[in-house]
Formats: sequence, C-alpha cells, structure tokens
Amino acid sequence: MSAIIENRRLRDLDWFLMLLAVGIALFGAWQIHNAQPEANYWKKQLIGLAVSLVAMMIVAFTDYRKLVHFAPAFYIFGLVLLALVLVPGIGHKVNGQQAWILIPGLGTFQPSEFVKIPTALMLARYFGKSRPSVLSLGEMLVGGVILALPVGLILLEPDAGQAITYFPLLAVVLFLSSIRMRLVVAALVAAVVLVPASYYVGVKTGAIKGYQQERINVILDPENADRRGFGYHTWQSMLTVGKGRLTGARTASDNTQSRLKFLPEPHTDFIFAVTAETTGFVGSLCLLLAYAVLLSKLVTGARRAPDRMGMLVIMAFVGGFAFQIFINVGMTLGLLPVIGVPLPMMSAGLSAVLATFIAIGFAISIRLRRYVN
Repeated sequence: MSAIIENRRLRDLDWFLMLLAVGIALFGAWQIHNAQPEANYWKKQLIGLAVSLVAMMIVAFTDYRKLVHFAPAFYIFGLVLLALVLVPGIGHKVNGQQAWILIPGLGTFQPSEFVKIPTALMLARYFGKSRPSVLSLGEMLVGGVILALPVGLILLEPDAGQAITYFPLLAVVLFLSSIRMRLVVAALVAAVVLVPASYYVGVKTGAIKGYQQERINVILDPENADRRGFGYHTWQSMLTVGKGRLTGARTASDNTQSRLKFLPEPHTDFIFAVTAETTGFVGSLCLLLAYAVLLSKLVTGARRAPDRMGMLVIMAFVGGFAFQIFINVGMTLGLLPVIGVPLPMMSAGLSAVLATFIAIGFAISIRLRRYVN
C-alpha cells in the first residue's frame, strides 16, 4: 500500500514547475560561466543546484503543516544565526558587509537568505488562522514585529538590499488577510509623501550616506552622473545590456563587457546584464517569460491549496520572488539604484539557490496535499 501511495505522489508531483526551475538555474550557471569563465563559480553553482534539488524533494515529501507547526523554532534559530553573523570572529565580512558565516571546507553561508523561509512560515502560521472579520491593528503590529526582528539584524550587517526583500513577505500576507482597503490606500498615500520626505531628512541628518545619495542621483539625473564614480556600475550595466542587441554576441570573444571586467560583479548582481549581452533581447525576454510562467504556476498552486495557511506560504514566496526579479532587472537597466539584490536562480550564490529551491519544495508539498482536508 505504501508503495502505491509513493507512486501516486511521484505522478502527482508538479514536474513542470520543477523542470522549469531547474532549467532557469542551469541557464544561470551557463551565464555565470560566460561572466567568469576563468573562475569556478559555475561549477560551485551546479554543485549547489544538486544539493538544492535534494533539499527541495525532502521538503516536498514532508507535510508542510508539520513544518509550519515548528515555524517558531525555525524562526528563533534563524534569529540566532543572524545574531552570530554580527559576532567578530564568526561573521565573515565581504565588501564591507558582515553577512556571512565561514564554514571550513564548505565555503560561506549567508543566513539572511534562509531566514526568509521561517519568516514567511511564521507570518503564514499567524495570519493563516480563520478569522470572522478584517485584521485588527494589533494583529498587524504582531506581523510587523515578526518582520522587524530579522530585518533589524540584517540592517546591522549592514545589508539594506537584503533587508528590503523581506517586506514583500508581510505586504502580500497582509493584503490576503482581509486588511481594510482604506488602510491600503492610506499606506500608499503615506509612502508617496513620506519616501521623498524621508530621503530629504536622511540627507540632512547624514542617515543616508554619500555613496547612497550618489546611487540614487544616478537614477534621478543620469546625464550628470559621474560615470567613473558612483555611476560606474549603472552605466556599465546599461552598456552591457545594449551591447547584446537583438540576439546577443556571436562569439565568446564578443562578451567584452563582462569578460574584460568592465562590468562589476557580473556573476552575481549583474547576471541579467550578462544574459542580455550573450543572448540579446530575445534571450532576456525568454528568461522573463520563464519567470512569469514559474510565478503563474506558484499562484495556481496557492489557489488550490487545501487551507489558508498553505495559500499564504506560497503567496509570501511569490511576493518575495517577484520583488527580487523586479528590483534586480530594474537595477540592471538603470531604472533603480544599485542595492545588491540577486536574481533568483540566476545569480551565483549557494545560499540563495538553496533557499529558493526549498521555497519551491514547500509549494510542491502543498500541491501534493491539496485534496487533504
């Protein structure tokens, strides 16, 4: 009987979603090789992908409700890891950010990528309970505290780019949890007013550093930006994208922007620019369409979830993925400031790819139990 059940589960797996995610990741490994052919980043990415697939299958065949039940323990463990990152001698600093833990023999581990998962589970666990009315102010404050604890620790690293990727998790969960629409409208109006005001106050008080102001000014006034200073990343990225034209470079030697080191961090933050250079507009569009299909499949899985909690888990991940794609592509095209947000399944980084496939494993687990009461 158990063998029959396992066979049914294998047939019921969302193979299309899994293969699509693996296809994007393999395409990303190819682009990482194009960006840094002399390095072994792409080999590490493939090893990370293999480990990620195993982790995804383990999560997929585990009842997601049991995992959500232990969400508080996972959440506290994640906070401990984020706190350990800040301890001298334990945390590993790269480019001025102490955001990694060095594991001898294995490399670096970035806790902030993984803590998104228990944070999303905690939010889904709290807001997934059936409720007769709209959210109260107290409930929204509890959600804010759940988010604020990891975000505050990440800001101490400091890693503002990683911190802002947490906010879509709460925004999506609140939006789907019967929040009053007048509060949504009020929040949007407040954002329109407060963001420029906060920027002005931050500049005057020194809270927003000079380099951060310059990165914003590159977007607001690109013609007068210092292309050899803080505007260098944005301009080189835009040049790399434009160089790809319609179908990309004909030969590997034509990838001069990335291979000759004109483009900074081509294998991580600006992997989309490398994709545009090597595959052109056609390849970039196909990648975005693949992302759109993947997000659509996840949303379909959320609609068919057996309970509200499962729906919120998937949609929290959908919000996080969509936000990261939007920020990274906008940053690459010079439409948004450079803040170091990776492109899911494309940018080099074992922690990021592992966390992403674990999230997909949750979506598959929820789909496998969609007919369970």
